[in-house]
Amino acid sequence: MILGGRKLCGMTHTPSQPAIVASGLRKSFGDKVVLDGIDLHVSQGTIFSMLGPNGAGKTTTVHILSTLIRADGGEIRVAGHDPTRDPDAVRAAIGLTGQFSAVDKLLTGEENLRLMADLHHLGRREGRRRAGALLERFDLVEAGKKTAATYSGGMQRRLDLAMTLVGDPQVIFLDEPTTGLDPRSRRGLWQIIRDLVAGGVTIFLTTQYLDEADQLADRVAVLDHGRLVAEGTPAELKRRVAGGHLSLQFADAAELDLAARVLGDVTRDDDALTVQVPHDGGVRSLRALLDRLDDASIEVAGLTVHTPDLDDVFLALTGQDKKETETVR
Repeated sequence: MILGGRKLCGMTHTPSQPAIVASGLRKSFGDKVVLDGIDLHVSQGTIFSMLGPNGAGKTTTVHILSTLIRADGGEIRVAGHDPTRDPDAVRAAIGLTGQFSAVDKLLTGEENLRLMADLHHLGRREGRRRAGALLERFDLVEAGKKTAATYSGGMQRRLDLAMTLVGDPQVIFLDEPTTGLDPRSRRGLWQIIRDLVAGGVTIFLTTQYLDEADQLADRVAVLDHGRLVAEGTPAELKRRVAGGHLSLQFADAAELDLAARVLGDVTRDDDALTVQVPHDGGVRSLRALLDRLDDASIEVAGLTVHTPDLDDVFLALTGQDKKETETVR
């Protein structure tokens, strides 16, 4: 893996081998079916995001793929290994960062990293070298001598991810990695994730922020009631749902009335002096619509284009508004 321009170990990645493959993955707890035969294919060196409402089975999927629990059925390969038959090989190839930090707040940042190096049975010299490289990569050199209890939330999340990287994993499972972070810290962590992928690491991401999946993911899978209801790039999923529209605002009620008659199929808001027009967001169709208004001598005071986002996808595919759930897990 290449990290910050330096190779942390001699690991090489085989582009032709997928990072994660699952076929017919099943899991039940008592009478409750949590995963009902899902299939996954995650290419190496990509970011794969799984979305879904509470109880959809996302966390269970992560726990199975990371060897924390066993599946009831299905075939699985993570970094080329079967989690059931060879869990140690899978654990050696992966990292897992949960929603809640695993940082020991009584230790310094450097001590946390050295502890992880000991757990990975690295020699003292290699452990020190790797800890130093990760402190530098995550902009924690100055803070490295301070106890983690003094760190901000964003610093603790960076340290947590750095601890995951001590083992030089090929695949990293990130379970809601930016929960509770401020916008600046979130974006900083996003860039770190992008840099990791640029170095060949594969990221399996669950998140409660749909814009995060939109920004980061190469592919997105939507899980609902234990089944995959959709998978594709963010752009592909957004094209599957309706909801694109233009919001046009006018200076007075007379202009609003005239625009509504000219445009026909609109939803109007007399208080806001706006009309909402179904629209695909294309430049050509937008120009044609504005030309119709111009030909009728109607002046538009304001214009907003809304194209479907992953919130719309989530609502359309699961029947639930993301905002109505406490978390998307």
